[in-house]
Amino acid sequence: MLRQKWSRRQVEARLANLPPCLIGMEACVGAHHLSRKLQMLGHDARLMPAKYVRPYSKGQKNDFRDAEAIAEAVQRPTMKFVATKTAEQLDLQALHRVRERLVGQRTGIINQIRAFLLERGVAVRQGLRYLRAELPGILATRTDVLSPRMLRIIEDLAGDWHRLDERIAGLSGEIEALARQDQACTRLMTVPGIGPIISSAMVAAIGSGDVFSKGRDFGAWLGLVPKQISTGDRTILGSISRRGNRYLRVLFVQAAWVVLVRSKQWERYGLKSWIEAAKKRLHHNRWRLRLPTSSPASPGRFSTRGAPSSASREMRWRPDPLDPRAVLGPVKAWPGNAGARGKASATASLDDPLRAARLHAQAGTKEQPSGTNKGTVRNEELSMT
Repeated sequence: MLRQKWSRRQVEARLANLPPCLIGMEACVGAHHLSRKLQMLGHDARLMPAKYVRPYSKGQKNDFRDAEAIAEAVQRPTMKFVATKTAEQLDLQALHRVRERLVGQRTGIINQIRAFLLERGVAVRQGLRYLRAELPGILATRTDVLSPRMLRIIEDLAGDWHRLDERIAGLSGEIEALARQDQACTRLMTVPGIGPIISSAMVAAIGSGDVFSKGRDFGAWLGLVPKQISTGDRTILGSISRRGNRYLRVLFVQAAWVVLVRSKQWERYGLKSWIEAAKKRLHHNRWRLRLPTSSPASPGRFSTRGAPSSASREMRWRPDPLDPRAVLGPVKAWPGNAGARGKASATASLDDPLRAARLHAQAGTKEQPSGTNKGTVRNEELSMT
């Protein structure tokens, strides 16, 4: 094992004289640039998330131990790697990062203006457009409750708000122009609820999507699937995992709300039957989160390498005949529910799924009642394909 310490400038020069080899790196600032450079030299450069490398560290953190952990992790056959981003993807990602920061600053200014007005007894209806429409009239007519100093402060904040609006509009226009020219973004924009902002953010984050074998893997990476804390033969699911790209996850949840409130367009995109079936068995927050990951029009199904692979396939519930969760009646309390961990009660024993299946086959298949509780809903989610 070569045990040397190189500076950033020496890495490229030293590796240029070595035969092609496997090189592992943690995905961090500057890693994508160095990965492209090493790939041009013929090396197999692979990027890994830092949290996947940490288990291979042997303690007593230092640079040599970290490098040893990376060398061990990159050789694992089940390791999940990060795709190297191109310069165009990084440029598009930079536009989104700047726009996100400006939107956050604008939100802070709006909240500050509302707080100052409310301290003087002036309440404005919730919503950005209402405050924008009423603010000039308030500054012109409410001089009885607003002091000259407060008027000047709010006018300065309104000026900052206007300048941020101009910058955000400029960045949004540039992102939209780039999305219209990109073939992958154009294909993604055929998904209901997906526009230039979300499509370009998705392409900037995952590129062509080669690292995902199917759309559900994209949903798991995005953090929109339940967090598992299973043990033994018990499947225990919690809230959504919230892993991956938080910015992209927020955009997808907002897009799901837009699709769900426009009920007249469900039939147009083939979502009416899926949404109506999901509304009967899931809480509205649950089927809203399932729309970007499991619906027939899920963005993860639209591979940027070709046509949508399974977007037209109907979603059906296919229970496993030997799965006790599929053959038992309504569960009063399922392990993992709040206040009922480990206290499951049903019409057959959970410890003997084969016996439960035989009893159910003898009694005949019965339709699931419509008034299922959360435990039953959670189990139905596991068998959705």
